[in-house]
Amino acid sequence: MYATMELTVYVASAMLEVEVMEIALKILLIVFAIGLIGAVLLQKGKSAGLSGAITGGAEHLFGKQKARGLDLFLERLTVGLAAGFFILALVVSYFVNQ
Repeated sequence: MYATMELTVYVASAMLEVEVMEIALKILLIVFAIGLIGAVLLQKGKSAGLSGAITGGAEHLFGKQKARGLDLFLERLTVGLAAGFFILALVVSYFVNQ
C-alpha cells in the first residue's frame, strides 16, 4: 500500500515538474519574441524607397557598407534572438506534444 502511494506521489511530482518546466519555457519564448520584435524595430531601414523594394536591398547585402556601432550590435542581437527563438520554439513544441 505504501509503495503505491509513493509511486503515485512520485508520478504526480514528476508531472508537476514537467508542467512547471513547460510554463517556464513558454515564458522564455515570449521574452525572446518581445526581444526580437524590439531589436527589429530599433534597426534603421536599409532600403531607399521604390528602388530598394524592386532590387530587394541586394546592394546593401553585397555592398561595401559595413554596419558599425549600434547597427552592428542590433544586427548581431537580432540574429542571436532569432536563432534562440527558433530553437526554443522547437523545444516548447516537443514538450507540449509529450
